[in-house]
Amino acid sequence: MKIESIWIKNWRSVKEERLQAQDLMVIIGQNNHGKSNLLSSILFFFGEIKHQDLDFYHGSTELFVEIQFGALDESDKTTFKKYLTSEEKIVVRKSAYLGGSFEYKGYIENPSEDWLQEANASAYTKRELASSLPFHPYIPESGRITKQDIIDAQNEYIRNNRENIEFAFELETTNFLGLKTVAKGIFGEVYFIPAVKEASDDFSSKDSSVFGKMYAEVVALMSEHNNDWKETKENLGRLFSTLNKKDHEGNENNERPQQLIDFEQELTDELTAWGAKVELEVNAPDIESVFKANTQVWIDDGVRTDIKRKGHGLQRALTVALIQVAAKKAFADAEAGGEQGNRKASNSRYFIFEEPELYLHPQAQRSLFDSFVALSESGSQVILCTHSSGLIDVERYKSIYIATKDNDIDGTKVKQCTENLFEGDSKKDFNLSYWINPDRGELFFASKVVLLEGATEKTVFPLLAKKLGVFRYEYTLIDCGSKDNIPLYVKLMNKFSIPYVAVYDRDHQIHKGPDAVAAADRSTKKIEDEIDANIGSSVVLENDIEEELGLPNGGSSKPYVALSYITSEGFSVTPQMEQKIRAIYDAGA
Repeated sequence: MKIESIWIKNWRSVKEERLQAQDLMVIIGQNNHGKSNLLSSILFFFGEIKHQDLDFYHGSTELFVEIQFGALDESDKTTFKKYLTSEEKIVVRKSAYLGGSFEYKGYIENPSEDWLQEANASAYTKRELASSLPFHPYIPESGRITKQDIIDAQNEYIRNNRENIEFAFELETTNFLGLKTVAKGIFGEVYFIPAVKEASDDFSSKDSSVFGKMYAEVVALMSEHNNDWKETKENLGRLFSTLNKKDHEGNENNERPQQLIDFEQELTDELTAWGAKVELEVNAPDIESVFKANTQVWIDDGVRTDIKRKGHGLQRALTVALIQVAAKKAFADAEAGGEQGNRKASNSRYFIFEEPELYLHPQAQRSLFDSFVALSESGSQVILCTHSSGLIDVERYKSIYIATKDNDIDGTKVKQCTENLFEGDSKKDFNLSYWINPDRGELFFASKVVLLEGATEKTVFPLLAKKLGVFRYEYTLIDCGSKDNIPLYVKLMNKFSIPYVAVYDRDHQIHKGPDAVAAADRSTKKIEDEIDANIGSSVVLENDIEEELGLPNGGSSKPYVALSYITSEGFSVTPQMEQKIRAIYDAGA
């Protein structure tokens, strides 16, 4: 099953926020705006971290994280049968209270009729009353009617008459699944790698580590399919059975070592006054646990040592390698399942990463992102928070979650886009612009985005801004590839409420005919129609950048020529161009 939506209330900096989940969720935002708090709320729900009093938002005494799950397999539907909606989803809330206690509760579709509500089942156990109710065909024909008989009859009636019954979707009054605390892992396996952590922790053989969980699967497969392993387990079992008084069938063991018999007797003799006897029983160890507990990971990079003795970069690379192995394995399992006609799923696996880019160079970050994508496409869900544009793919804009916090009163809010923005040719054009501007993922981290027609503007504008003393590092310049691509980026900026300025050419050059001018005006109108004045603005260059700078027409290598021109001795910025550069870099615009 998979997370479909998340509702967070009063968790750390999050006053209240709802997220629509994706298979890949990349949480970004400025420092101290709540990225890690969004991530930790999910970890809290899964029981990976415990809440503390400091986790409650601004004096609140109760907090909760509520998750809706979908894509349930048959096993999930059986486990969570009570909570299954007509759309085959379940919704579960984990609440915590100031002082330390917490509880899980699920939502149930409760029939509006009292006689169909499970909570009232005990009121209808008298046969005379039960026989008068519509569910009477489903109660036992004779004998005493129990509460469970009534519940079974209610459920059977609901199954056969669902379309004629009114339901209220409400939080149950009892504990989820009737359990005081929900067993860890009941919603699926969680693999969490925090930002600051020893790689040796990830590679320990403990069941709580990422390596330990994956290694446990390997050991389980060995136990199931490896004949030598099976034989070893059987021999070990026989060896330990010879140490006990009776064998596994309850017969006297005549092969028991005399040393154990003598030791038992010596202890018994000392307890004569108590009338007690001592009997030692030796249990065979779980060979899987022994195997895992005695496994260590060593690295030979020219010098063979344990992980702790390696540099941070190599330590992080090992963790990345682990993720990539998990991605390939999950993808292979999903493909095998598809070939056999099974549901393409990950058996509910959630990979959660905090700043996975730490200690990794840009190329390694891009490789890591591909592994995250592979994991998400194999059926697992991947959730991460990051400061790196290398872990963002603009084409996957639905996977991007921007955390913002304008003030402490409203707390952390999230900007996300759940709809399809581009179709047909516009989608193709937007995706192709990646090759013009491969670092465009940076725009999601910018305080303002400058959308440009081409490479010349992107080359000269920063230098001119520095000459004028108005340059800002927090601004990102995007080469959209053409004037007609600018509206695509404007649409994206509007959806995420990212401030922007669209800079384009008027294209009314004197040599252009009426048709060319009309085409330019149509392109201009598309840009202006798309701009949301509450978020963005535009700056129009008279005809083109070359004319604005005073460059001669024609020629090649425009960015280089323009750069050479503005850095040449005697060049000065015209008042008109200075006004436009200042407008582009104006923080208040």
